[in-house]
Amino acid sequence: MHHIETAKMSRRTFLKKLARTGLAAALATTAAYSYARWIEPACVSVTRHTLSHPLIPKSFAGATMLQFSDLHLGHYYGLKRFDQVIDQINKLEPDLIVFTGDLLHEANRYPHTEAVAEALARLRAPLGKFSVYGNHDHGGYGTNIYRRLMERAGFRVLVNEHALIRRGQHAIAIAGSDDMMLGRPDWSKMTNGIPRATYTIALVHEPDGALETSRLPIHVQLSGHSHGGQIQLPFIGPLITPPLSERYYEGFYHVGGLLLYVNRGLGTTRVPLRFFAPPELTVFSLTPG
Repeated sequence: MHHIETAKMSRRTFLKKLARTGLAAALATTAAYSYARWIEPACVSVTRHTLSHPLIPKSFAGATMLQFSDLHLGHYYGLKRFDQVIDQINKLEPDLIVFTGDLLHEANRYPHTEAVAEALARLRAPLGKFSVYGNHDHGGYGTNIYRRLMERAGFRVLVNEHALIRRGQHAIAIAGSDDMMLGRPDWSKMTNGIPRATYTIALVHEPDGALETSRLPIHVQLSGHSHGGQIQLPFIGPLITPPLSERYYEGFYHVGGLLLYVNRGLGTTRVPLRFFAPPELTVFSLTPG
């Protein structure tokens, strides 16, 4: 009898443990989902880096450039959060602002383009505001909608072209390519006419374009598109890497002599989740090196 009772007790204990484990797993899954759905997507991190190079003119020493990317407004990203990000950017007081694509998730269906243009117009940057097309800004999504919106907001949209940014007697160049997936990028056209020995920063939405960019006299490429993998798991890495961001998906990389930086973006794509890939604003300080 005693042996049978022990067996019953151990079976009951086992079933209780199994139930507790299942409940704990369910709670953990629910907590992880809630964190990935509501908490991390709203926690914008500001990352700060220094770009140092001998070709950066002394007049640009201490100048700051802010990069933001991949808002995907309309895909679980609303105007209230957007206005908060605009305020956050202005508090950082950048000298130069660059946007590396994917503003609206579906531009031709988005009903609040006027409000978005007004918000972007509030951004202050004494050395200028520049942007490029992302794949969601282009093609059937509404190429002209994006251009009109950005230009109304005071951004110069760079499509296979560059601008010279002057401070004092010297200049740096900001170049921008057309989108690689739905546009017609032309790297040589983008850099044609930049004076020799000019420090040049390229805006290219898809980070894997660095393989092309590295063949030209460009010093830094700033990209987005990847969302930092959006959901990253320990020992596994990113789960969502769109085409042309599979090789490079977050942070700094050296591609030949080119320095590439991939911003994690602010919004989400495919699923409205972020896990170990928080949204990001990046501030670069320029210094002659």
